[in-house]
Amino acid sequence: MSTHKNVRRQKGSVEETGLRLEKEKAEQIIDALNSDLADAYVLYHQLHKHHWNVEGAEFLDIHVFLQEVYEDVELAADAVAERLQALGGIPHASMTALSAAATVEPEDEDVYDIRTSLTNDLEMMGNIIESYRQHIGLAENLGDYATGQMLRGQLETIEEHTHHIEHYLEDDTLVLESATN
Repeated sequence: MSTHKNVRRQKGSVEETGLRLEKEKAEQIIDALNSDLADAYVLYHQLHKHHWNVEGAEFLDIHVFLQEVYEDVELAADAVAERLQALGGIPHASMTALSAAATVEPEDEDVYDIRTSLTNDLEMMGNIIESYRQHIGLAENLGDYATGQMLRGQLETIEEHTHHIEHYLEDDTLVLESATN
C-alpha cells in the first residue's frame, strides 16, 4: 500500500451536485444508500459462501441459482454506489466501513446444510426488503424520485429471488427418502 496520500475528498463528506437536491436531504439519502450498499455486500458474500459449499441432489440447480442471485446483488450494489456518488456522497469501500454500516448480520464461517443456508439467506433478504421499502419512502419523501425508482427495481429483483428460495425450501422433492428412515 502506498504511503503517499493526496486526499481529494474526506470520507463522509457530501458535495453539492447538479442534481439540485438540498445538501441536508442528500445527506439522509446517502446515509441510507451506504447502509443498503453495506447490506448488499454482506448478502453477496453469504450467497457466494453458499454457492461454494452447496452439496446434495439439487447441487447444480442451487449452485447456478445462487450465482445468479449474487451477481444480481453485485450489480445492485454497483448501482447504489454510483447513485450515492451522483448525489455527492462517497460510497463505503473498505470492509471496515461496510461492516460498520451493515444492518444485517452475516452467517458465521461454519458450513451448514443447504436448507439452513437458504433459510439464513431468506431471513437476510427479508430484512433487506424491509430496509429497501423504508429507503424508497425516505428518498421519495425528500423529493428524490430517481433513487426511489432505482431501489424499486432492485426491490422487485430481490423479492423475486426471495420467492424462488421459498420454493426451494418447500418439502416437495423428487429425491426419494432412503429405506432406513
